[in-house]
Amino acid sequence: MKKNDNKAQVDWLGKRFADGKISRREFIGRTAALGMTTALATTLAGNIAKAAPKHGGHLRVGVGHGSTTDSLDPATYENGFMSNLNYAVHNHLAEIGQNGDLEPELAEGWEASPDAVTWTFKLRKGVEFHNGKTMTAEDVVASLNHHRGEETKSAAKPLLTAIEDIKADGDDTVVVRLSGGNADFPFIISDYHVAILPSKDGVVDWESGTGTGPYKLDKFEPGIRSDFTRNPNYFKGDKPYFDSMEQLSIIDVTARTNAITTGEIDVMDRCDLKTVHLLKRNKNLKVEEAVGTLHYTFPMRTDTAPFDNNDVRLALKYSIDREEIVQKVLKGFGSIGNDHPISPAVPFYAADLPQRTYDPDKAKHHLKKAGAEGLTVELSAADAAFAGAVDAAVLYKEHAAKSGINIEIVREPNDGYWSNVWMKKPWCACYWGGRPTQDWMFSTAYVAGADWNDSFWSHDRFNKLVIEARAELDQAKRAEMYAELQSIISNEGGVVVPMFANYVFATTAKIEHDEIQGNWDLDGNKFFERWWFS
Repeated sequence: MKKNDNKAQVDWLGKRFADGKISRREFIGRTAALGMTTALATTLAGNIAKAAPKHGGHLRVGVGHGSTTDSLDPATYENGFMSNLNYAVHNHLAEIGQNGDLEPELAEGWEASPDAVTWTFKLRKGVEFHNGKTMTAEDVVASLNHHRGEETKSAAKPLLTAIEDIKADGDDTVVVRLSGGNADFPFIISDYHVAILPSKDGVVDWESGTGTGPYKLDKFEPGIRSDFTRNPNYFKGDKPYFDSMEQLSIIDVTARTNAITTGEIDVMDRCDLKTVHLLKRNKNLKVEEAVGTLHYTFPMRTDTAPFDNNDVRLALKYSIDREEIVQKVLKGFGSIGNDHPISPAVPFYAADLPQRTYDPDKAKHHLKKAGAEGLTVELSAADAAFAGAVDAAVLYKEHAAKSGINIEIVREPNDGYWSNVWMKKPWCACYWGGRPTQDWMFSTAYVAGADWNDSFWSHDRFNKLVIEARAELDQAKRAEMYAELQSIISNEGGVVVPMFANYVFATTAKIEHDEIQGNWDLDGNKFFERWWFS
């Protein structure tokens, strides 16, 4: 047998041993048969056993999100506190796996018609909700319809508007017909809002907090805490690993940092980048980061003066020094943005789009065109928007002054920021976790009428091209379309996107995990399911 074949066999045996599929004795015997010495096989077995996931323990998590207006209705989820709760309690038809690829979750798999208009999902059999009810196709149909009706306020509604019909074909098959082709549809229905809930007579039960997920919800206090216990009937093998856990909303980053340094919590998200070097010195802690699609923005309501004038918007885009913002606010844990929401990690990223730079003279030019010289505008900010949002706003004010723009900073309360400031005030700070496809991001926040179109922007060419690109199966043509869409947002959109940020979080040294994903914070918000105590 070749050396590479031997290594592959040893790796495969190691994985089976780690998963408990073979015994330690069998692992040592079979690797010895491949030519490995008994001493080396014994050492390797010990290392694998040490690294293998272990069950037990109570996990305590502190997150910089949460609002007293939070609801258990997945249609209303709008922050990381609820997104974490969602993934702890619920599952979806598909998910972004630990390798970063789209994978089946409650679906076993799916097939599309040649024009990508009709999608057939085969469901896993025997999956149970926490209340003992077996999941069926009727639950899936009701869960998708929960976000579709005329009365719904769901943030997922614009993602599902293309659905013309959903029907159950027996207990284990769901057929979805779209109004037009969408090659990304399985990505779309993996959106965290589209959780699969138990239903009766076509109506979902969201009030009870019941799902199929790795944990049962024991307690929910909006904007304060949520408590969970392990679901013993979870369909994903021996996952999850913790016996129980609690999630605390600790919006103040100093309080979160104190909580983890004193041992009150085991995990914190959104580390204070100004003091992260101090956390790294603590031998009882680990600081980690993940690169993904997270970006920080300053959306302007384009239905409100003076932001209804694109020259004013361009003046503001040329009036921010992105490099300084990344260095001083992100401490280098990120990269500059180009006033559109697509990161280099997303397919069809427009690498050739000219990078906008800090240029006070160009800003003055656009102000003059707009008849807005000597412009004064208010910018609302709070660190609830993102860690360092107030500092970023202050830097922005200093940068814009050189263009003759006076930015007045309005320091908003952290509590209630997402319900009282975002999409209410004319200009504010915001963050987006991003989405794994361009169509998903655009449909969520940029097409006209989308519930989370936080710039209230409408552009006829953009809206038309999004639909055309969605159905285009020729990848070269699709790339051209998405390059144009990014250019339109950058040059005419209502959002300043100065930076993409890495997710930076801290854990106690006893937390273990496999590869970290960056599609959302804290391992794609799946840390509850994927991590364990050593």
